[in-house]
Amino acid sequence: SSISSRPAMTIDTDTPLGSAPQEVAPQTPGGGGQPKRFKAAVYGATGYIGAELVRRLILHPDVELVRVCAADHLGKPLGAAHPNLEGFTDLIITAVPADESQVERVDVVFLALPHEVSWRVVAQLQHTGTRILDCSGAFRVDKASEYERFYGNVHPLPDLLPQFVYGLCELNREAIKETRWLASPGCFATTAELGLLPLALAGVLRGDVYSVGITGSSGAGSTALPTTHHPTRSANLRSYSPLTHPHSPEILQTLEHAGGKHLSIHFVPVAGPLARGILVNSFVQVPATVTQGQLDSWVDAAFTPGGFVRRPKERLPEVIAVAGSNFAEVKLVAGPVEGEVRTVTAISALDNLLKGGAGQAIQNMNLMLGLREDTALRDPGPYP
Repeated sequence: SSISSRPAMTIDTDTPLGSAPQEVAPQTPGGGGQPKRFKAAVYGATGYIGAELVRRLILHPDVELVRVCAADHLGKPLGAAHPNLEGFTDLIITAVPADESQVERVDVVFLALPHEVSWRVVAQLQHTGTRILDCSGAFRVDKASEYERFYGNVHPLPDLLPQFVYGLCELNREAIKETRWLASPGCFATTAELGLLPLALAGVLRGDVYSVGITGSSGAGSTALPTTHHPTRSANLRSYSPLTHPHSPEILQTLEHAGGKHLSIHFVPVAGPLARGILVNSFVQVPATVTQGQLDSWVDAAFTPGGFVRRPKERLPEVIAVAGSNFAEVKLVAGPVEGEVRTVTAISALDNLLKGGAGQAIQNMNLMLGLREDTALRDPGPYP
């Protein structure tokens, strides 16, 4: 279900959080209107995350997209890489700059790049005043040893790791507002963290956490691979990287920062036959005295009313309810009591390219620039 066919939407920054968005016309090249307050560039603009970053920035009332860079489609308009953007911008795709000179007068640079390329770009930009939002895994973990263990490379810039704020808005909102360097979370990590965050904040998340997550094919990127080829993906389910997925350490450190104790994360990802979306089921044990009512209250307390995490009451979270949007859904379900414990299932769902990727990055940018958090993001996805 393509989201590019929906009407262009934005949000009036004076509208209270949770109010309905206002429909507006697409911003065509050379259009009128007042100059926008901030300027942005997207490096890696031809990938799937890049496509969503560009689409949201084109619609953003306060941020002007001034540069799009990539390693392919050089010298061509964005529509050559993303047909849904045909006619919405006259920007031409250029190579990622070899130095920092091209970020002068750019307020924020999005890095939708492989982590080994993000290293190089961050090294170039670290002495500029430009805000950096890195959508790769290059700066998500606090410890270089954990990066090496799960990503298989020695981190070349370990001294910079502590300077990046981890961009889970629902946990680190105030720190995000103050930072200039941000590591936007991974898609699986965001999904699992949102599901388990209420338990961590309530102080009952302890010990072993078992998670199984199913993801759509767009999470593998825009380059075709044997495991993402449509004939072998469309009618298949396939586990991969069991217990070794690189999002595992960021899940662990985030939940520990939120109040989890003595945690051990056991995560198995599954490649599913859908294009976009993630569903994660996590299983934890809590004291037998914990009730369903308490679980519901902890979920309500963990997330800002009118924000991007919904708490469905009459059903369980599902991908079709959030695909194509920046919303996530979370539900905690109490299982039967077994001795002194009961097992809780934390169910969470989101769109891997939006709340798990570009949408969350735009949400972070809004906070960093002092804008409303939901600007250019509060539109529903298509159904079905």
